[in-house]
Amino acid sequence: MSRFGKVCISLAALAAMTSVARADITVGFVTSLSGAGSSIGIPYGRGIAAAFAYRSEVAGQKIKLIQLDDASDPSAATRNARKLAEEEKVDILIGTATAPSTIAMAAVASELKVPFIAISPIQPTADPNNQWAIAIPQPAPLLVKVVADRMKRDGVKKVGYIGFSDAWGDLVYNGAKAAESRGDIEVVTNERYARTDTSVTGQILKVAAARPDGVLDGGSATQGALPLLALAERGYKGKIYGTTALVNPDFVRVGGKAAEGILVSTGPVIVADQLPDGHFSKALSAAFREAFLKANAVPSTDGFSGYSFDAWLVMLDAVPRALKSAQPGSPEFRTELRNALLSTKEVPGVHAVYNFKPGATHGVDERSLVMVQLKNGTWTYAP
Repeated sequence: MSRFGKVCISLAALAAMTSVARADITVGFVTSLSGAGSSIGIPYGRGIAAAFAYRSEVAGQKIKLIQLDDASDPSAATRNARKLAEEEKVDILIGTATAPSTIAMAAVASELKVPFIAISPIQPTADPNNQWAIAIPQPAPLLVKVVADRMKRDGVKKVGYIGFSDAWGDLVYNGAKAAESRGDIEVVTNERYARTDTSVTGQILKVAAARPDGVLDGGSATQGALPLLALAERGYKGKIYGTTALVNPDFVRVGGKAAEGILVSTGPVIVADQLPDGHFSKALSAAFREAFLKANAVPSTDGFSGYSFDAWLVMLDAVPRALKSAQPGSPEFRTELRNALLSTKEVPGVHAVYNFKPGATHGVDERSLVMVQLKNGTWTYAP
């Protein structure tokens, strides 16, 4: 072979290597832009837009983002996850807006061996050796523990519970029962309602009949306001508590005066400007809000969008480690990225400082939560 021919082959090989090295990292994102979960899903979508505006490449690799709507339907979430994994060949999945749909996506991720970052709560992994999912949100037991600590401080002993009749309602109720087992509170009711219900009068009558010192709301967003409206109609004067799932503009709008004074545990991003200087979330939250405004042309007023943003930060931290052993677009890269996610150490976000390891689906501690109170329609730091 001539010298010229050898040079051409070498250049071709170099071009091929360069093409592989510059392959996009493809992210499949699912949220609920329609359906019962859209009041949460739309903020999640805005959060991922902010994340992409904040940083759209990592370690010299461009990031390609594909977003799909699951219409708040677990079956659609399953189909979307399969489409993204099998047809679009994404390197990682992120989603979605409701706990049932997120659990459905986690099952697909495990089956198809695609790393998955959940932005709604999921159950801890049953098999650490086949773990493909991690979860960004604070787990319900931790959310409720912080609330129970506040209840104890407030002198609340008997707690009436009302929440969704789905996985999220179960997670919050189980957190309340865990607090009861520690002797912090006594849970005197377990009333449930569907996300599509328009009234909870019957359930609230049962809660009121138990004469609780306080009520724990295990709903979220718009539908989470229904118990408060019903309690207000009956003149309930006790304290009301909730979790970060209620930190949503639609909850504040629908709840109105009935929501005034509710105390919830949530991520520090909600009151970042009220936090002391040096807090891990303060500077990042300012960057997040700037990117959010740039991407969405409206300011950030919720907590859900921050979970999408933090999922992106955790992914950005993991990608360089995965690239040391494999290239995007390959099964090997999916595996290495999974391994990298499960070796996340002290990565700060707007909600938490994240640490993950095999067997640990959730990676946050009490640094991830503050108590806030709704005053005059605004969430206020309530340390």
